[in-house]
Amino acid sequence: MIEPISAVAPALSGRAVASQRWSKLTFLHWRVEAAELAPLFPAGVRPDEHDGSSWVGLIAFYLDRATLLGGPVVPYFGEFTEINVRLYGVDERGRRGVVFLSLEASRLAAVMAARAAFSIPYFWSRTSLVEHDGLIEYCSTRHRGQGRSHIVARPGTEVIGGDATADFLTARWALFTTRFGRTNYLPNHHEPWPLVAASLEYLDDTLLERAGIPGLTDRAPDSVLYSEGVTTRFGRPR
Repeated sequence: MIEPISAVAPALSGRAVASQRWSKLTFLHWRVEAAELAPLFPAGVRPDEHDGSSWVGLIAFYLDRATLLGGPVVPYFGEFTEINVRLYGVDERGRRGVVFLSLEASRLAAVMAARAAFSIPYFWSRTSLVEHDGLIEYCSTRHRGQGRSHIVARPGTEVIGGDATADFLTARWALFTTRFGRTNYLPNHHEPWPLVAASLEYLDDTLLERAGIPGLTDRAPDSVLYSEGVTTRFGRPR
């Protein structure tokens, strides 16, 4: 049985191992047939579907106030703009979660730590976030290899609440990672998302194609949302 989608996160079992503040988030999402995405999921996880399709997300935001094991905020290395490519999956126990295909960050130490500790596929990139004239502009360029993204979004004022599609795309209380050939489930907890509608003003992106999903940027996203942000805590992997 698949667990229901809820805008309210379940409580973590045990002590949080890390926390982060996510701010100024733009969520871009496209519908994609589940069969096309299935090869990209880790063992034991299949595409989650909503309204007749699975979904691919390109998410940009600013990460800061990072802590580890209840310690003090990590200065400098715990502050950066991130852009990630993600999918939505469900495992054999019916647990829902995010599957990250790539994550861009400008702090090499943070990239190496996330890869070493949790096998999360971070890439070292030059990233930035700038606000101007009611717009938010996110940029990312990888230092090694090819991969870039340039997103310009305009947050709106229409509050989104009680929307099944928005909840499916944002109310995710875990991520799946593969470590030493084994799929792990890493829970998280934060307050309900404060969401508003947004518009995409400009997009030049190769991260989706590099992640194995070509052609998405040839069409407009099926959902564009914005949030001022939340503070997130992570539980121990299971």
